[in-house]
Amino acid sequence: MTSGLSRRRVVSGNFVENEQEVKNVALMKSKAQSRDDDHKIAFDPKDLEQGAESEKQPKVTLMEEVLLLGLKDKQGYLSFWNDSISYSLRGCILIELAFRGKLRMQKDINRKRFPLADRMVELVDDKLTGEVLLDEAIKMIHSSEPLSVTSWIDLMSGETWNVMKIGYQLRQVRERLAKGLVDKGILRTEKKNFLLFDMPTHPIADTSIKEGLKRRVLSILTDRVVEFESTTAFPANMQFRYLRTICLVCSAYAANVLENALLALDFERRDRALAQVDELLSEFSQWPFLIHPSNVGANLGEAVGQELEPLSEDQMLSIEVVSAVLQVFTHLDSLL
Repeated sequence: MTSGLSRRRVVSGNFVENEQEVKNVALMKSKAQSRDDDHKIAFDPKDLEQGAESEKQPKVTLMEEVLLLGLKDKQGYLSFWNDSISYSLRGCILIELAFRGKLRMQKDINRKRFPLADRMVELVDDKLTGEVLLDEAIKMIHSSEPLSVTSWIDLMSGETWNVMKIGYQLRQVRERLAKGLVDKGILRTEKKNFLLFDMPTHPIADTSIKEGLKRRVLSILTDRVVEFESTTAFPANMQFRYLRTICLVCSAYAANVLENALLALDFERRDRALAQVDELLSEFSQWPFLIHPSNVGANLGEAVGQELEPLSEDQMLSIEVVSAVLQVFTHLDSLL
């Protein structure tokens, strides 16, 4: 019944009368596909740029490191008597933005007439980072008129009488940082009953990250020659490794959580470590940095100098912001 007949096939909307033509069309499509193998997947170049940029950034931000030092490992919450950490965390946000090249001092020679912490800062890169709090701060600074370092920390902390500026307050910073650390697998979430109410707590899930923080803190405060091990959270190729750790120590001191990293020291060594923090805060809260020779951290001046050496004049304006935030920390009540 079907002899002498061939079944019609549809290829790309055209009728092909026999099998040979089907093979020819298939071969042509195969060759065309092979030429386009490198373009099979659609992509946005901006996504690739952000991916490359994120690889250069630390897994744990400065704010998260300070929070980790303050958290009780098993209980998963901060001391109820600590009223310094909130203000310090807002300062850490500015430091982190400066380290990432997002924020810098206004390039104006007249700025030197003003105290360091009262100089105006400007946003130079509004590309988002993927870190919720940093991105929220970027959007606020981008939409605002120029303000000083002190003003931004005050506004983000809610310490202002100007009702027009109350919207700049960053709310629930500690809880949002903790949830970010949960997403990164460093903390976990539990609920604990405190008399009449349940409160979410965040005990340590990955102790290696916090132990690494403690080792860095102890090294910079007690070792004659400071050296940091390379870890997944703090790799050897990270930018500003020494300066970041100095900021961690000073910020944790201002937040009144540094002593949690010094519990392994005896009373005398702990006093010497705290004296070293005072020295670091004094040296790095002025611009340019004024580093004195010391028996502890004798290589810090050289190490920080090597980190800053490749920077351009514009990039150094970002490091000036770091110094300004540390100067604000020197005036906190917790340090008096």
